[in-house]
Amino acid sequence: MPSVRRSSAPRPVRTARAPLTRKPAAAVVLGIVLAAGMLGGCEYTYDDGRDWSVPAETEGTALPGPLFTRDPLRRDPVTEAQLEDWVTRTLPDTTQLVVHSGAGLLHAGEVRTEATPVLETGTYALALACRSQRRVTFTVRSESLTLVDLGLRCGVTRENVVYLSAETALSIKVEARTGANFAYRLRRL
Repeated sequence: MPSVRRSSAPRPVRTARAPLTRKPAAAVVLGIVLAAGMLGGCEYTYDDGRDWSVPAETEGTALPGPLFTRDPLRRDPVTEAQLEDWVTRTLPDTTQLVVHSGAGLLHAGEVRTEATPVLETGTYALALACRSQRRVTFTVRSESLTLVDLGLRCGVTRENVVYLSAETALSIKVEARTGANFAYRLRRL
């Protein structure tokens, strides 16, 4: 067998650099840490008008009163003697010209229809109010159109704007399933 001679000379050393390996997870973590550091220095302040040098106890801050549930009797209809006072509170006076108004008592299932005088062409505000345990329906019609058809939840006042394109009288129909008070006011805008 031929002999293989091994040289004792050192093997050549590789002088090229090894490629760098990237670590994307480390870059993401570093980005989050930098962003948190920048955002952590941000602060939002505002002036609420309070004098912070005075303790809150000495300011005399009033606690809110007890919360009461709605009194269901406040929706019961008023009597004929109390009707005018209720209308005055519910539909306060206005500086604009009132062209027609009405108010009254309705018994359960009653339907009442009233008519306004002939009104000029123009824009009007129609305020509607009622007092009852149930809704009251208001229907306002001109000679050819229904302008308002509304089941009003009592305890609130609703104001509708109505435009009349021709001189006409309006018909105002009020219906109630249970006893109710109603009030309306038509004023020129």
